[in-house]
Amino acid sequence: MPQDAQLTFADRVGHFYARRFGFPPMAGRLLGYLLVCDSPQQSIDELSDSLLASRSAVTGAVKLLESFGMARRTRMAGERADRIRLCPVDDQPQHFDSAVHKEHAALFREGLALLDDVPPERMVPLQEKIALAEFFAERLPGLLDEWRVRRDELRTEACPTTPTTPIE
Repeated sequence: MPQDAQLTFADRVGHFYARRFGFPPMAGRLLGYLLVCDSPQQSIDELSDSLLASRSAVTGAVKLLESFGMARRTRMAGERADRIRLCPVDDQPQHFDSAVHKEHAALFREGLALLDDVPPERMVPLQEKIALAEFFAERLPGLLDEWRVRRDELRTEACPTTPTTPIE
């Protein structure tokens, strides 16, 4: 059974992800719990019991976390139930795909093209969104490279004999 501190942490993560990213609270709770629980892989039933939540709520949370690449289902040979675990840290952290920001800029340019005969101040919000999206598209690849160097250093410090590439 989970410790009270683990459930409190899971609840705090749930509230944070709900408030900051619009996640259903259960998805954030599940993420928080998977970060600190004793067994890194648990079945839906085990998670449901631990989080005092319905199977359907946990299943929905798992699906959402899977869609963001944050969790993965696995099944051991001979088992009938999936086990849920966090995905290993990958080489492409969330929101670091510069292509997404290029798409944003292109989309906002379409909107700007619709504002032909309007006062210039009406264009400012879209112009700023385009500039921000282009800024991120330009800067994120370099930041991602910097992150990889720092991540590899952290991994080496934490476990000097472990390879610095993600293990799947």
